[in-house]
Amino acid sequence: MNEGGSLKDYGINSTLFAAYRDCQETGNDNIDFNGVIWDYDIPEIVKALKENGISEFTISSTFSSLIETLAAFEKEGIRMAGLTEVNATYSDWKTGKKARIPAIRMTL
Repeated sequence: MNEGGSLKDYGINSTLFAAYRDCQETGNDNIDFNGVIWDYDIPEIVKALKENGISEFTISSTFSSLIETLAAFEKEGIRMAGLTEVNATYSDWKTGKKARIPAIRMTL
């Protein structure tokens, strides 16, 4: 029996994987973090982004420790580059299309 390992067993950060998977669903051009980003995951996330040539992403999450997370990204050389809009993972009940929500553009 071939049992699959966890994402961590394969060296894949689960927070980044979830953001990537959601990007496939929403049709956003860039990876968008719409959930909590744990500070201890940030160095791993930045390393994976750099290794894969990803120079921009967004954060649409409004979790309470967002300021600390932005500061932790800044320590890793990631900068805020203004605001934008992205497709949400949920649909607007009026239009039936993906809702558009504000997000912070982040650049490496």
